[in-house]
Amino acid sequence: MMLAPLARVSREVAQTSARSRKISLLAGVFRTAGPEDVPVVIPYLAGRLPQGRIGVGWNALKDPPPPADRATLTVHEVNDTFTALAAVAGPGSQGERRRLVQELLAAATEDEQRFLVGLISGELRQGALDAVAVEALAETSGAGAAVVRRAVMLAGSLQQVAQRLLAEGPHVLEEFLLTVGRPVLPMLAQSAGSVTEAVGRLGTCAVEEKLDGIRVQVHRDGPTVRIFTRTLDDITDRLPEVTEAALALDGDRFVLDGEVIALDEMGRPRPFQEIAGRVGSRTDVRSAAVAVPLSPVFFDILAVDGEDLLDLPGAERYAALARLVPEPMRVRRIVVSPSSDDTAGEEFLRETLARGHEGVVVKALDTPYSAGRRGAGWLKVKPVHTLDLVVLAAEWGHGRRTGRLSNLHLGARREDGSFAMLGKTFKGLTDAMLEWQTERLGELAVRDDGFTVTVRPELVVEIAYDGLQRSSRYPAGVTLRFARVVRYREDKAAEEADTVGTVLAAHGRDAEQRERG
Repeated sequence: MMLAPLARVSREVAQTSARSRKISLLAGVFRTAGPEDVPVVIPYLAGRLPQGRIGVGWNALKDPPPPADRATLTVHEVNDTFTALAAVAGPGSQGERRRLVQELLAAATEDEQRFLVGLISGELRQGALDAVAVEALAETSGAGAAVVRRAVMLAGSLQQVAQRLLAEGPHVLEEFLLTVGRPVLPMLAQSAGSVTEAVGRLGTCAVEEKLDGIRVQVHRDGPTVRIFTRTLDDITDRLPEVTEAALALDGDRFVLDGEVIALDEMGRPRPFQEIAGRVGSRTDVRSAAVAVPLSPVFFDILAVDGEDLLDLPGAERYAALARLVPEPMRVRRIVVSPSSDDTAGEEFLRETLARGHEGVVVKALDTPYSAGRRGAGWLKVKPVHTLDLVVLAAEWGHGRRTGRLSNLHLGARREDGSFAMLGKTFKGLTDAMLEWQTERLGELAVRDDGFTVTVRPELVVEIAYDGLQRSSRYPAGVTLRFARVVRYREDKAAEEADTVGTVLAAHGRDAEQRERG
């Protein structure tokens, strides 16, 4: 398949907000693409590289060569170049990556260059998400969207299902079954503003602790245990204590859904960063397990004794979970209803936060397990932290944000009046906000190196974030987790922005650490 029509469709998808139009555009791509193109085309349309990170930074992308006059690139030629880029290592690697990138861009038309730069930089956000691709595949093949969606859920791979569906036809979807040992995409939760709101939407439901750990899916088939992350990576060898816990259960064949967390000597959760570091550790796993022991906590069961439980109501799945997993290894929860005391759910949330967890998940008792989707039957509720911070700099955008200042460098006030950077974000910015901040920050600019514009620290922005994590990269020793822009606060002066001390105090740091930096 040629790259040019893919670049054109990507641009057209970005320009429409109509879901039906997006589906139609993607269906047109799938009719043109061959089954062998699908493993490349689908991630490209979603703004992902099949190779993951390829080590290409902005220096390799700036000053692109003049575009080609006519389209000659195929998606497989482009993918081969990305594979070569991912393999570059050792002395001179930066220069070799730039050479490969510039060579690729020289062979691309202007439209293709724009697409490739956005794809490489990670700023290709045209809204062609997997859920839209599923419906487009259904339209192309004549299969039902629900059947395609279920096959993707059970296969754990949209590309695999699409490739076989386009090659063999709708009947192949019957071959995708829940299999112990093969991970499925996890069910995800939508958001709600409060427990009361969630209960009002769902009716009688369970309110469960939302743990700030690593999502795991545990498969046991006799003596064999395999453990997968939410992205379906196999991490069995890194979590011996979870394997031991699964083998200790009075069952021979099952699939469990849950989280792994680490607890301190007081029984409170240790920071997420420590858990992530432990799960990511591949060397000397036994020593790592002693230093940061992990505990599995399960909240759902997908199969037991060879029986597929996905379509059962949540209440029945939980009953099956309770028969297999002892209470200390199950998530804490209560059942509430709109007609009962409406303070019970909110009180449970307050207790959960006091125990050090990040919030709750409210689950309808009658919902099936909608793997791979943010099902309406699961609603997460967690407090949203906000800070008023000062913009210290901004980076020039790529792709559809080319020519506009995008990624913001955010700072909090120190006691001496200077500012300590807490992190960066480009999330939450609408097109109107991008236009406005490019003009406003241009007025405040003191230096532009072609990549980052440093500005006078005068503009205050309200930032929502999920919490703090330790980081040696930033002067306060912490950075913001999942920061996103809420609004600009031109009504506030920089002197009114939040201080480093306020930020750290809000998250329980001691006095000495609050004043560091």
